[in-house]
Amino acid sequence: MTEKDFIAIIPARYASSRFPGKPLAKIGEMTMIERVYRQVKKAVENVYVATDDQRIADAVEEFGGKVVMTGTHHRSGTDRCYEAYLNVSSEAKVIINVQGDEPFVDPSQIKTIMECFDDKATEIATLIRPFDPARGFEALFDKNTPKVVIDNNNYAMYFSRSIIPFVRNYEWQEWVDKAQYYTHIGMYAYRADILKEITALPQSSLEIAESLEQLRWLQNGYKIKTGTSDCPTIGIDTPEDLELARQYVAEHDA
Repeated sequence: MTEKDFIAIIPARYASSRFPGKPLAKIGEMTMIERVYRQVKKAVENVYVATDDQRIADAVEEFGGKVVMTGTHHRSGTDRCYEAYLNVSSEAKVIINVQGDEPFVDPSQIKTIMECFDDKATEIATLIRPFDPARGFEALFDKNTPKVVIDNNNYAMYFSRSIIPFVRNYEWQEWVDKAQYYTHIGMYAYRADILKEITALPQSSLEIAESLEQLRWLQNGYKIKTGTSDCPTIGIDTPEDLELARQYVAEHDA
């Protein structure tokens, strides 16, 4: 596949229970959404911010980015991506969904997820990161860090907030040294026809139990190809995360 076969869409909401107005928060001289947009543009030419808020749309247009307005009813970024894809009348074969709160997303990560579609059988792709045992069991146990197990062809078998796999015959403190663990990086890409199908699916029992959208797709028989990335990222979920990002930019002149 060539670059013209891909479109990258960055869903961005103003309303957030934990951090209202997050996309417009300043990190150094740029808003968060501008930083995400500029990083994505290093890997994909065709990039849009998808939003339901005029303030975000105005900010994107001010820095010269492309924006598409979407409805306020969407349950997830995946649903917003599909409406955005339709609204811009794109003919791209694959839609890349990049989270709007990852201001330091690395272009190599986007290239990795694009390469998953060199395999014609790939329906959906996402990224995973090998867990560093030096971080310790407590970091692995964190419920806000979804874990994933993969098969021999790098397809996801299951995602969980629990630790998977369970390592029998060892104390839990030893698990990180006895198995290869992978954590999930929340970037997705979908073939256009598959995106249409999965946005029509009702929530599944596993999705509801774990609060992980991708389990809906697995439970309905779709396959998720994984690409591996070691790039560190700083996701912004809270005002405290924002301060860490600002500190990083100040220290690295980024």
